Amino acid sequence: MATAATQPVLSVRDLKVATRGRQPSDILKGISFDIHPGETLCLVGESGSGKSVTSLVAMDLLPRDELRATAGTVRLNGEDIITATPARTKALRGAEMAMIFQEPMTALNPVLTIGLQMDEVYWAHTKMRPKERREAAIAAFEAVHLPDPQRIYDSYPHQLSGGQRQRVMIAMALALKPKLLIADEPTTALDVTTQKQILSLIRELQEEQNTAVLFITHDMGVVVDIADRVCVMRRGEIVETGPVEQVLSQPREDYTRDLLQSVPSLTPRAPRASSGGETVLEINNLEKTFSFGSLLGKLMGRESRSVRAVKDVSFGLARGRTLGIVGESGSGKSTVARCLMRLEHPTGGEIRVNGQDIANLQGQQALAPARRRVQMVFQDPNRSLNPRLRIGESLIEGPLNLGENRETALKRAGELMEVVGLPSTSLERFPHQFSGGQRQRIAIARALMMEPEVIVADEAVSALDVSVQAQVLALLAEIQERRNLAVLFITHDLRVAAQICDEVMVMQRGSVVEMGPAAEVLGQPRHEYTRALISAAPGRDWDFAAGRRIAGATT
Repeated sequence: MATAATQPVLSVRDLKVATRGRQPSDILKGISFDIHPGETLCLVGESGSGKSVTSLVAMDLLPRDELRATAGTVRLNGEDIITATPARTKALRGAEMAMIFQEPMTALNPVLTIGLQMDEVYWAHTKMRPKERREAAIAAFEAVHLPDPQRIYDSYPHQLSGGQRQRVMIAMALALKPKLLIADEPTTALDVTTQKQILSLIRELQEEQNTAVLFITHDMGVVVDIADRVCVMRRGEIVETGPVEQVLSQPREDYTRDLLQSVPSLTPRAPRASSGGETVLEINNLEKTFSFGSLLGKLMGRESRSVRAVKDVSFGLARGRTLGIVGESGSGKSTVARCLMRLEHPTGGEIRVNGQDIANLQGQQALAPARRRVQMVFQDPNRSLNPRLRIGESLIEGPLNLGENRETALKRAGELMEVVGLPSTSLERFPHQFSGGQRQRIAIARALMMEPEVIVADEAVSALDVSVQAQVLALLAEIQERRNLAVLFITHDLRVAAQICDEVMVMQRGSVVEMGPAAEVLGQPRHEYTRALISAAPGRDWDFAAGRRIAGATT
């Protein structure tokens, strides 16, 4: 960590940002902080606290027709970004400062190869010749430990895994050795092992290049692993700042304490007594194989290939119980869920809902009753809610398709909005008028509109900050108990699994490697892969409730 005597790479002083319009509202209310060479500063806080707006000001990427900096300075190596010309800040981006975004698929151009997009970085900021640019790109890919850099160079974004795409983004950001790296939630959507690799990579490259890092996250475990100092933000203000261990062990503000108390513990909760309910969902020897290759390709002599995404998976789920499925990306978790929902057709095995095998049912008319009994809550409510429909129309769409009276359906929708903690008047609003946590509550209400017996939650809280995540999880638990629902919870967050799951099933490469009570699987794992997942969990050496490092843990 840099000393205070070192000139800061980024110095923010009394920064204020407001919306444009006749009645502007303040987004940032006079924040100040410094980041020195080789130092990592974490900005933490709930959604809407101003973390990402701060990073956009530093990169001069504010949407100028919506927001504007009204006061203060943002100096990069002494040069004020706010008063600099657009041409100057464009030259600084990439060369002196760079950014890693949360979702690489939205930052990478899907129709251009990775190599062409990497080439653009060197073409815009250097005088390298094409051959030199290709060699530099290959070297950058090697530096971030990407396998087969030549293949990566010629690949399209969709041909890479999530972890590989994030490594590409890091390679692009650090290609010209910028003095400042801004990372905005770069590991939120990644599983724990990939997340650990990305965090280690950022730290490694930071040490090599003495880069200052502004790291934005809502994951307090990540803060423990990567931060030197922390700034806690709330409603556009920095309410607390200091060295990471000081803030986590001796928080001065109630808001900081509340954030830390919201972090789920890795220690599994006390096991719940068996509900004694009937088995409502039973999966027997489920198989799913994906085949790749077109008829045209076969005619041209190209070989088709297949991937066994799910291999001989079996489990049962009783009413009132929660089964968690954990594992890395590509382990088959979501494929199991999609087969269960019949969004994918299983290659083999049985899917029994209340004793009825739905694995081979065909057609909407045959599947509709089964789909009504099993409903899904997706990871991103932005994608699952139609932005052009009012909330009321989204909620009643399913019941209307099954023949329910519109007036009755709307009445139930209003009642369910109250159940999930939102006013019934919200039915007249559109999805964009709600926060992320509120939209996820609406997604839960929409699933409940079908009066299901099983809820499948696929990474339903992974994109939420810790306090909102805790609220949504508490809501799910309350609804489960009240309605005696069975819940299949798919997650890569072992902390969440430890606190809400009765049983845990660990998947690797399509197969179940370990399954049993959560306290046993997560507390005393038998399989090497399960132990590797637990050891990769961010902040596993820190007890957030007690505010101290766990005895025997190393820094």
